[in-house]
Formats: sequence, structure tokens, C-alpha cells
Amino acid sequence: MATLNSFSELLELAEGSARPLDAIFLEVESAERDLPSDRVFQIFRERWSVMKDSVRRGLAGGRSFSGLVGGDARKVMEFTEGGDIAGGRLVAKCIAYSIAVLEENSRMGIIVAAPTAGAAGMVPGTLLAIAEERGFDDDFAARGLVVAGGFGALVAGKAELSGAAGGCQAEQGVGAAMAAGALTFLLGGTPNMSVHAAALTLQNTLGLACDPVAGLVEVPCVVRNGFTAMLALTGAQTALAGVRASSRWTRSSRRWSRSARRCRAP
Repeated sequence: MATLNSFSELLELAEGSARPLDAIFLEVESAERDLPSDRVFQIFRERWSVMKDSVRRGLAGGRSFSGLVGGDARKVMEFTEGGDIAGGRLVAKCIAYSIAVLEENSRMGIIVAAPTAGAAGMVPGTLLAIAEERGFDDDFAARGLVVAGGFGALVAGKAELSGAAGGCQAEQGVGAAMAAGALTFLLGGTPNMSVHAAALTLQNTLGLACDPVAGLVEVPCVVRNGFTAMLALTGAQTALAGVRASSRWTRSSRRWSRSARRCRAP
């Protein structure tokens, strides 16, 4: 299979073959790595296990080495246990889990950089939350992770992933788009819906600057992962409801790429 280069190519392939997104992305990844597809999926399962563990360790609390962040994920979960939840339990989990991964990163713990360390919370945070709330097993959640990775690879071939080079829209925007596409897949959306979920999320993170305090991936980066996890949920919800991104966004990501190059860290 040839390498995919755009959202529109992905849509054409999905519609022409009637195959689910995880199968398409798994075949592409298998060809690029020159590994059997079952081995590639095993790697995703291993990554999923690391992601889940990073959430668990992050929720355990503790301050970062700098002392700037720590303990916020636990606060959100403890507030959730009290029953007074703004947005419901799924929302609270998405926020807390996404923050937990970044807090674990700030303590130099083991995480999966998806797509980067500074934006590593949204994919595991939202996917684990939806898996727990809907009763999805690890194999199905890992299929969602395959989809998330596929969307990330598509954007990486067109634009920056580094916040320092392309602004936080390049990190948080792509991370949220990956999560949105995967969430839509896990919730039964069509490939078309998943593509529009990712595109809508990218479209609505344009202009997000990289503005860390003291040059560390801590403030505002840690809590920002919780905020942008809500963009991923919104992207999935709107796409599942039939909202569509502009066709310009599904044809290419050149406009996003140009914007990413203009919005650089101070």
C-alpha cells in the first residue's frame, strides 16, 4: 500500500475499500515498518499499556522537579468523587487523565509521546476515559490508538509537530485531532466522520501559541492538555452529529501547515 498523504486520500481509500480506519492505518504502518501487521498491533497494545500506567502514576500525585506543577489531576478526580461534576463523569475523567499524563512527564516518568511529550495527555486521557465509561476492552482501545497514530502521521507528513517550531497548535492541536479521530472511531463513527472530527479539531486550534513559563513543558502545558482534551471531545461529538469541516480542510492541510510555521515560540 502506498503512503497516505492527505485526509482526502484517506477518505477515498476508506470509501473505495469499505475497510475500517484501523485496518487501513495498520496496513500503512506495517508497510512502512516492514513488519507483519499482527506485530505492529502488538506494539500498539504495548504502548496502550504504558499509557494506562502513566495515567495511574500521574493520578498518584507529587510535584514536578521544578515545583511548578503537580497534584491537579488528583484534585479533579477527588472533586468528581464528591458527585458535583460540571460536565459529567466522562468529562471529568478526560480532564484528569490528560493532566495526569503530563504531570507524570514533569516528574520524568515514563509516558508515550503522542504526538509529543508536551501534548501526550489527550490521546491516552480521552481514550482511557471513554473505554472505562463504555466498557471497551484493551484490544478495542488499542485499535483506537492505531487510528490516533494514523491521523498523527498524516499531519506530521504535512506540518510541524514541535511547539517550539510551529506553536502549541502544532502539538496540542495535533494531539487533540488524533484523539478526536480515534474517539469518533471508537464510538462507531464512519471513516468520514473520523476525518471530519480530526479536521474540525485542527481547524479550531489555529493560532495557539507556545508560551511556556521558564521554558519548561509545565505551565501552561500540563493543564492545557486537560483543556484541549475537551476540544477532542467536541470534535468527536460534532462530527458524529453530522457537522462537517470545510472541504479545504479535507483536501489538504497546507493552510494549517503555513499557519503552524508562522506561529512560533517567543
